[in-house]
Amino acid sequence: MAETKTTVTAASAKANSSHQPKKSNNTFAMLAVPVCIVIGILFYMFVLGNPNNFQGGVINENSHPVEEGMGKWFGTVYMGGIIVPILISVLLICITFVIERFLYISRAKGKFSGAELVRKVQYHLANKNVDAALAECDKQKGSVGNVLKAGLKKYKEMITNTELDTEQKISAIKQEIEETTSLELPMMEKNLVFLSTIASVATLLGLFGTVLGMIKSFSAMSASGAPDSGKLAGGISEALINTALGISTSAVAIIMYNYFTTNIDSITYAIDESGFTLTQSFAANHK
Repeated sequence: MAETKTTVTAASAKANSSHQPKKSNNTFAMLAVPVCIVIGILFYMFVLGNPNNFQGGVINENSHPVEEGMGKWFGTVYMGGIIVPILISVLLICITFVIERFLYISRAKGKFSGAELVRKVQYHLANKNVDAALAECDKQKGSVGNVLKAGLKKYKEMITNTELDTEQKISAIKQEIEETTSLELPMMEKNLVFLSTIASVATLLGLFGTVLGMIKSFSAMSASGAPDSGKLAGGISEALINTALGISTSAVAIIMYNYFTTNIDSITYAIDESGFTLTQSFAANHK
């Protein structure tokens, strides 16, 4: 009699997966970006551009910021020119996505570390107590817990399966873990592209503002007769303000991007360790 082998396809795995795909949409990004742009422009116009930030309450090319208080700093930044509201908007976008990713990845880490969860699951599986291992996953409430829970459910199902051999059962557990992992990782990496883009774009915008400021400075120097010292100083000030804003925004984006990717790598390692634990346990205890 010919041997009949049961294969598990990707489609059937997805249909039977205990961890269903999370609905992923970019509504947050679609709303956050224009809102931050509007807030940045309004902040530039009505907060930085408040007449009280300038001597005599007048804003023109020859205006000077007040000599003390926050108004001095607000007025100085306002004089940075047309690129300043763009840089402020980019900074707000950066901060918004930093907060959003920090909250999500904090939840993805769970109530306790993935390494600790793996150790607890190893202990329960060694005692052949799958239900206790599942309970630990519920307590962890993170991405590692989600992957392990899906794998454990398949693990429990394979224990009572009499149609597949050991290799096929292990393969089914692996596929369940891979399927669930493929649903978790994109959610953790979501929106990081904004931070990586801002890291480059903010520097370029700051450089563009710097160039505009230097053009004004050299225009003042090239004027016939004695150079206009006021315009010369204003152009240099504009250049430096844009440089400072661009570099600081880029620095925040780079630091936080690296922070998030490091945390994601840590979670991914714990997920890989959990998959290895399940398959090794099944191979040892359910031959």
